[in-house]
Amino acid sequence: MRSKFFVLIVGLSTAPLFSQGIGPEHYDQLRYRHIGPVGNRVISVAGIPGDPSTYYAGAASGGIWKTTDAGLTWSPLFDDQTAHSIGALAVAKSDDQIVWAGTGETFIRSNVSIGDGIYKSTDGGKNWKRMGLEKTGRIGRIIIHPSNPDVVFVAALGHGYSDQEERGVYRTKDGGETWERVLFVDQKTGASDLVMDPSNPRILLAGMWQIEIKTWGRESGGPGSGIFVTRDGGDTWQRLQGKGLPRLPVGKIALCMTPRDPNRIYALIETGDGVPWHGKKTESGELWRSDDGGSTWRLQTHNRNLGGRSAYYSRCAVSTGDPDEVYFLAASYSVTLDGGRTSEVTRRADAPGWDHPDMWIDPGNADRMVVGHDGGVSISENRGRSWHKTQLPIAQMYHVTVDNRIPYNVLGNRQDGPSTRGPSNSRSGARIPRGMWHSVGGGESGFATPDPVDPDIIWSSASGAGARGGIVVRYDERTRQFRNVEVWPESTGGWPAEDLKYRFQWTFPLLISPHDNNTVYVTSQYVHRTTDGGQSWEILSPDLTTNDKSKQGISGGLTPDNIGVEYCCVIYAFDESPVWQGVLWAGSNDGLVHVSRDGGSNWDNVTANLPGLPPLGTVRNIDASKWDAAKAYLTVDFHQVGGFDPYVYKTEDFGRTWTKITEGIPPSPLSYTRHIREDPVRPGLLYLGTENALY
Repeated sequence: MRSKFFVLIVGLSTAPLFSQGIGPEHYDQLRYRHIGPVGNRVISVAGIPGDPSTYYAGAASGGIWKTTDAGLTWSPLFDDQTAHSIGALAVAKSDDQIVWAGTGETFIRSNVSIGDGIYKSTDGGKNWKRMGLEKTGRIGRIIIHPSNPDVVFVAALGHGYSDQEERGVYRTKDGGETWERVLFVDQKTGASDLVMDPSNPRILLAGMWQIEIKTWGRESGGPGSGIFVTRDGGDTWQRLQGKGLPRLPVGKIALCMTPRDPNRIYALIETGDGVPWHGKKTESGELWRSDDGGSTWRLQTHNRNLGGRSAYYSRCAVSTGDPDEVYFLAASYSVTLDGGRTSEVTRRADAPGWDHPDMWIDPGNADRMVVGHDGGVSISENRGRSWHKTQLPIAQMYHVTVDNRIPYNVLGNRQDGPSTRGPSNSRSGARIPRGMWHSVGGGESGFATPDPVDPDIIWSSASGAGARGGIVVRYDERTRQFRNVEVWPESTGGWPAEDLKYRFQWTFPLLISPHDNNTVYVTSQYVHRTTDGGQSWEILSPDLTTNDKSKQGISGGLTPDNIGVEYCCVIYAFDESPVWQGVLWAGSNDGLVHVSRDGGSNWDNVTANLPGLPPLGTVRNIDASKWDAAKAYLTVDFHQVGGFDPYVYKTEDFGRTWTKITEGIPPSPLSYTRHIREDPVRPGLLYLGTENALY
């Protein structure tokens, strides 16, 4: 599952300093330092043919990294740019100083980053220039002409949240100065993959994918999906139909070719042609193959391991030394040596990693390859018999908290890892060894929150519907042991939300009361409270959502994929006033805001009081004022229903009236407001985080 890029800013301030006037010039002097934990998701990779020392790695939300010593050390290249989600990388074969980067994640879940276009470097990544395509949202492939680096093709998926013109395949003939969209199916369909014939750059094949993502689920597949071919360098395209290909509709498509036999093409196609499950077909990982350049096709195999969770994974790479040798990138790492008729899953210890999005193989040396995965980046010089694995400092943290020790510890839930804790200062120099970070139970999503009275006690929420119903863990640092104290200890993974007793979303809130450290809240569609360390839970509210059953089905489209990420009609934001015990605020991911002034006995729906608020937004966060019990701030995010305007509100009368406070936030093509926080020292000073800026 996918996460976001978070920054923790810790500042010390005093009233006299503010009275002297602190402006941007002062904040510009602050410098970030990496404190941990170890990193994770690399979703795009590239190398240089014939150069075994140089590789590029693009992080899901940590920019671009480069090694010039075969992976022993890596340097960041992209920190100064506005987007840090790298969906595609490509190096020109004719000039290895020309590097292209497409931004935005194309491996789709609810917690993924949107990009802001395509970037180009002409000095091996030292400097970058954005070259347009700002509204394409997600770029998953870049193909550079083998002899003319000014000719570049781009596979643009689009942001995916609503109908959009900017989806499709783009081409530039002047190095990115101008672009033309050369393949467009419709506003619901973008490009999931793109390959060029290694022997003839005028021939390209594109996998087009009809995909829509909403708060309540994905719909993968439809009449727009299919394989398209051009034989004139992109001027005209033809949809491939029949001739052995599956009948429409299909979903996500992955393509791969090899210079050893340019007529050999492989296609992973999401069809949903599996066993019925909750009224939908299961994922099947179906592989097709053409031996005549795409004129005819035949089904090679049904194998879930080749494309499990088809709408999320689905990538393949053919060995540059053997057209029968193909690598399939999914949760597992599978290899076929007979052209796809049979395949074998590489055991975890011998695989490059886990959850593998991308792979590059040297066109002149099939033994040399690099793979990006959810554990980092891995390089092999012996055709995958062994791997040099690296974890880059790009950990994706869902939320960050700190305790009150001196020096303080930093806690968070890391994507693809457990809840974790580490020091802000090692007391042994600037470097903090990775061994000083350790698990505190929990899981990869949610919150890790230290007890304000006893910081050795840490509460974590994580991956609620992925396994059980509302996972909550209470950890004791003194013994380094934890116990599960979840609200509903029954398996809910994969079930429709409408069938669940409690709808715990992937990253549901957990809050320790600022008035009583023994009172802990978590939220499903209800507010739950424990006062006995999680031994028992009580429900404090009615359902505070729309409870729209039409938005509580199985997510996925052609193939189901429900692990709680796309659960709708849940309480997504929750806070208690630090000034007045029992003043509780709740916001849902279907656009409702409620407040209670009596500890949860009664709730007022104040949604209608927010001026100009469209329906179905996600209340991202609520921050109850530290100075006034009647005051609160909140952000509402509409990007998952196709809206990118900022919505930030303030109330000073318990929600009876609200003021929209967005003046000064500049318009941005694909940006939206995420989080607002009140300064802990200076009344009136607010911090606002958006998709690509901090205010």
